[in-house]
Formats: sequence, structure tokens, C-alpha cells
Amino acid sequence: MFSIPKRLSWLSSGLFWRTFFLLTFLITASLAVWVSSITLVELAPRARQIAAQIVSVVTVTRVALANSAPESLKALLTDLKNNEGIKILPLEESDQVEAAPDDEMVEQIETNIRARLGPQTRFAGEVNGHEGFWISFDMEGDPYWLGLERQRVERSSGIQFFGWASVTLIVSMLGAVFISRLINQPLARLTAATDAIAKGRVPEPLPEKGMEEIRETNRSFNQMVADLNRVESDRALVLAGISHDLRTPLARMQLEVEMAHLSDDARRGMQSDLQQMDAIIGQFLDYARPTDNTTFDALDLTSLLNDCVQTAGRVPDLQIKTKIAEGVAVRGNPTDLKRVFNNLIENARRYGKSGEADIALLDVECRINGDNAILKFADHGPGVPEADIERLLRPFTRLDTARGQANGAGLGLAIVDRVIRRHGGKMRIRNRSSGGLVIEIGLPRA
Repeated sequence: MFSIPKRLSWLSSGLFWRTFFLLTFLITASLAVWVSSITLVELAPRARQIAAQIVSVVTVTRVALANSAPESLKALLTDLKNNEGIKILPLEESDQVEAAPDDEMVEQIETNIRARLGPQTRFAGEVNGHEGFWISFDMEGDPYWLGLERQRVERSSGIQFFGWASVTLIVSMLGAVFISRLINQPLARLTAATDAIAKGRVPEPLPEKGMEEIRETNRSFNQMVADLNRVESDRALVLAGISHDLRTPLARMQLEVEMAHLSDDARRGMQSDLQQMDAIIGQFLDYARPTDNTTFDALDLTSLLNDCVQTAGRVPDLQIKTKIAEGVAVRGNPTDLKRVFNNLIENARRYGKSGEADIALLDVECRINGDNAILKFADHGPGVPEADIERLLRPFTRLDTARGQANGAGLGLAIVDRVIRRHGGKMRIRNRSSGGLVIEIGLPRA
């Protein structure tokens, strides 16, 4: 399947992940410090608060029991147990007592209670099989146990803290993703646009919105792109004007060569030079010629490609092997597309010879892939160094050391790329593993 690799993906950006992990580290460290601080800072105040509440419960319970009538004492104890979770038991020496849990919070609560109820106050975590937080107190000279639910003195467990911290961390990481994307998306757009310019493509205008610095950067970049496009248009106009003006004296020189009294070798040499000059001027005109896509019509790509291959097959130093699907139709300008195919075939004829072979071999393929028509031109020549492949699409670029010496101005593939892009297609160049250069073209089907 023909595809053009996409490099604009905020999830694949190294800067995005660097920012995300930095924010996540800072959030995690801050959360750990916060949990530790809460644990240390809240310990003493919370212990004093719980101790004060327990002392109040003991005092109120003692007063209520001391002032209640004997016949209502049982009802009062039941009411305290059912409604307030307070249990009252007489303290006996034979009681089976287990110590309270060894916890820093509990120890501080016991210290604060003893400071207010007296050093003789005893504590237990279980009395006669009844779990809770038990405190001893005296009422009219008789000792009693007062039991509270253990949850009243226990602070939040580590599991609870871990759960809260996990939820907070997840929410913070989602925020970090949003912030990282917000920060890096303008940079990713700018990088992709810069990369497109480096490859000879015209990028979409960058959005001039957001923060002031981003707006100014994007505005300056869009202005730079507009200036470059204007320079390119002016250069194409100049090329077209110069090339057109050169055609007249060139034709006159050809006529004079034909009529001049010259030797056959001299005449053939001058005619060859004039033909070379005419071919270069033709390239200039092709490169500068605008394409009006409003005049595109549906055309039979299969027939057009077969015609180009059949015409090129008459050349003695070129052998073409085809695999062209039937019924392939696209929208476009037949003259421009024919120029593209002839250009690629001629390029393969010049540079596609393997070693010392006298004949260039070319494989031409056309097939349908979904909504695209895929064309492939693959020669068997020496190929191009990987580092120089991108340069092939630049105007006035010739890689003579890699593809041999040839006549021309270095506009062949630049013309092809420009025409294909104006037809809404894409082109990719790569070396084939068995040797040679492969040019793949994708065009939208009609």
C-alpha cells in the first residue's frame, strides 16, 4: 500500500513526553511531600481533638449515670449503647484485658486523656471479648470501663491515603497530558510546517491564535511562507519569460545552421547543442507553467499510461515491463500527466542502466488501492544514496555522481512532484533492495 509517512503526531513527540514525564515527576513528588506533611502536621492537633471529645464523653456519661434514678439506669445504658455506641462495664480485677493497638495516634490520645483525667486512667483495646477503645473512670468510688467504637480514635488508614493519592495522581496526570499537549502542539505544528518547506511542499497556514508569543511566531512564519511563495512565483514567471524569449533566436540559429556551409560533423555537433538548449528551455517552461485544476476531467489512466509506454518502447536502449490494471480512472489534465510519465520513463532510460549494460530496464505498474490509483516506476540502475533522496525533488538539483552525467537543468523530478501535488496526489522515492530507484505515485481516483 502506498503511503506517505506522517511525522506530525503529538503523541510521538519527544518534547511532549519529556514535558509530560517532568510534570508527572513534579506532581508525584509534591503529592508525596503533601501526604507526608499532612501525616506529620495533623497528628498532634487531631490527637488533642479526639482526646478532648473522649474526655467530654466520659464526663457527660459519668454525670448522667450519677444523676439517673436506679430504675432508669438500665434504660440509660441501653440508650447509650444503641444510639451513641458507648458501652459501660464495671471494672473488675478478673477482667480479661488486651492492650490498645500500638499506634502513634493512640499513644498521643492516651497521653492527652491521662493529662485531664489523671495518671490512674487505664486503656484497653478489648475487655472480656468486647473490642473497642476502652477508658477507665471512677464514679462514686467505683471503677468502670467506658468503651467507644475504635473508628473514633483511628486515623485514616494507609489504604485510604493510597486511594486518595492514586485518584489525585491520575487526575493530575490527565492534566499533565492536557498541559503538555497545549504547550507542545504549536511547536509540533511549526516543526511539521518547517519540515514541509524543507521538502519543497507548501504547508497549511499556522493558526494565529493562542498566547501572544505563539501568535507572533505563527504570524511571522506565515508571512515568511507567503514571501517564499511569492519569490517562487516570481522566479517561475521570470523563467517562463526568459525561456519564451530564447525560443525565437534559438529557432533562427537552427535555421542558420541548416543553411550554413558546414561539415557534417560540425553541423551535427551544433544541432546537438541547440537541441540540448531547446530541451532545457522546455524544462523551464514546464516548471513555470501553472496548472488550473478547475479544468480537470475524468480520464482513462490505463489508456494514457499504455500510450506513453508504447511510445517509449520504440527507443532502442530501453526495455519496459508493464503490469497495468484495466479501468483505472482519475481526474486531471492529460497533457500534464503524460508529461509526468514521459519524464519518469526518460529519467529511467538515462539513469537506469545496470553496470555496463547498454539497455535500461524499467518496471511500470499501475493498480487500484481503495480510493487511490497507485503507479510505480522502478528501474534497475545504481540507485541514489539514501542521504540524497530528498534532494531529488528540489529544483535545479542534479546528482551526477550517483546517477551519471546527463543533459538537463535538474528540473525533471521537481516538475513531476509539482504536477502530482497539483493533482491532489503524493509521490515517494526510495531505493529498491535489489538495486535501482523506485518512484511511487498515488493519485485520487475519479
